[in-house]
Amino acid sequence: MRIGIGCLVLGYVLSQFYRVFLAVLAPALERDIGVTAADLSVASGVWFLVFAGAQIPVGWALDRIGPRRTTGWLLSLAGGGGAALFALAQGPGMITVAMALIGLGCSPVLMSAYVIFARMFAPAVFGTLAGAIIGFGSLGNLGAALPLSVAVEAMGWRGVMWVLAGVTVAVALAAFRVVPDPPAVRARPGDGSLASVLRQPGFWFVVAMMAVNYTPVAGVRGLWVGPYFTEVQGTSAAGLGTVTLVMGLAMAAGSFAYGPLDRLFGTRKGVVLVGNLLCAACLGALWLWPVPSWGVAVALVTAVGLFGVSFPVIMAHGRAFFPPHLVGRGVTMLNLFGIGGAGVVQVLSGRVHSAAVAGGAAPEAAMATVFGFFALVLAAGCALYLFAPDRTD
Repeated sequence: MRIGIGCLVLGYVLSQFYRVFLAVLAPALERDIGVTAADLSVASGVWFLVFAGAQIPVGWALDRIGPRRTTGWLLSLAGGGGAALFALAQGPGMITVAMALIGLGCSPVLMSAYVIFARMFAPAVFGTLAGAIIGFGSLGNLGAALPLSVAVEAMGWRGVMWVLAGVTVAVALAAFRVVPDPPAVRARPGDGSLASVLRQPGFWFVVAMMAVNYTPVAGVRGLWVGPYFTEVQGTSAAGLGTVTLVMGLAMAAGSFAYGPLDRLFGTRKGVVLVGNLLCAACLGALWLWPVPSWGVAVALVTAVGLFGVSFPVIMAHGRAFFPPHLVGRGVTMLNLFGIGGAGVVQVLSGRVHSAAVAGGAAPEAAMATVFGFFALVLAAGCALYLFAPDRTD
């Protein structure tokens, strides 16, 4: 059990790495093959959209054939193959296709762990376990910061991608060998369909929060922290690596901190609302004050990383609505909206930025528009989430 979950943690480290590493590779990709920030916003968005779209078949596979084979096959073939294609890329199109394949490969990893937690551990500790795996997985964020910058300097971005392809396949093969499949749960006839998931009371208000909670972290850490600090703050490549490292550490700390808060305060809804409103406030500050001192800018994006990782508590809130035989499809459906929302908003953020630039906005004004866009989207999700019934185990 421990070794199997350890393999899933390693897989999730890769998943976290792949969703944010473009911010560090952006300067090299633009220089070598002419990939712009707008191109990378599309590629990053496609990663999230493919990841999200895969959640419906992944949920079926987790309930029917188990986490071991689902993770092993997808991570090795799609994840490893996508990383290899990235290493061979000659332009934006190949980068986008490669990111789509990597997104498909990473799609079952976290949900495999969540299905194991939901079926083989006490319900009350689900939030803590869910937060812990995200916290450990956030090492991928750290790896995609200063260490990635150093590796790209040493061996070039193509060399780095070939190494990542090999590591991805190795982790997938290990998962195929040791990840445990939880005991199957039988459903009553007609009570195991996707429609059964969508009919769960309170589901849609939780979905509203799930669809937006991850968008600022995915957008800022995954892409916009690079252009913001290089173009607006005048930060060097090494300085950018430091900023992304600090933000990654904050995301890891936030994931560990969020996990047990529902048991500490006796509410999941309250924890989620407070955390996301604080995140929206930090984004609003960057919107209204886009050129603070370098230290204040770092503090604000770090706070976005700290408060913007409420995903495990939202997942625990939503999971509490599902009976055991619907856990696989239930958590993957929530993940679909979480990752899909991040993908859609990531693509839209690129268009918001391009429209601001086309309108003659200076770099700081264009970035302020992006931060304001994220703040408003997050605030809208919080407003709808107010109507969700609280649910604890």
